Amino acid sequence: MADDHAHVQQFFTARAADWDARFPDDGPRYAAAAGELGLRPGDAVLDAGCGTGRALPHLRDAVGPGGTIIGVDLTPAMLAAAVRAGRDVDGALLLADVGRLPIRDGVLDAVFGAGLVSHLSRPAEDLRELARVVRPGGRLALFHPVGRAALAARHGRQLTDDDLRAEPNLRPLLAGSGWRLVTYLDEDDRFLALAVRQP
Repeated sequence: MADDHAHVQQFFTARAADWDARFPDDGPRYAAAAGELGLRPGDAVLDAGCGTGRALPHLRDAVGPGGTIIGVDLTPAMLAAAVRAGRDVDGALLLADVGRLPIRDGVLDAVFGAGLVSHLSRPAEDLRELARVVRPGGRLALFHPVGRAALAARHGRQLTDDDLRAEPNLRPLLAGSGWRLVTYLDEDDRFLALAVRQP
């Protein structure tokens, strides 16, 4: 977990230019995860921590031309990479903190967050802020294109009991932040936790 925003920005700024090239085969997994949100034509969805916008085309496919997509990221270099990749045509890109969103209460149908949880400086508060902007019954997808064990191995680490993405940690974290976990998958080729916004 990041200690502060400067750490997150430094981490992603250094990697923004070649981020997509480092993970060229993730597209189908992003498409599948976006499909799990159950979006309908005309829905409004937030891509929280959108990075280079890899999910945006898949979210656009789900909500159609009449839907609304907002991609929010804390790192200007990642948003610039999204623009260079042409993904800004699929949604509005905003430089903002997911913990203080410039969005009204309850106006969104869903939130998509790829690789988000481990980079939140205040997980409970930030997830509560995501719940604030989603209507009751709306959905949250926390996704990563590889599972927890594969990601730990990629970084030369072992899985630990304090990993926020572990189900025994994530379920109560979400529950205390306005969400109810309904699906939890942690497989070699994807991590996906789906939650529903509580009334």
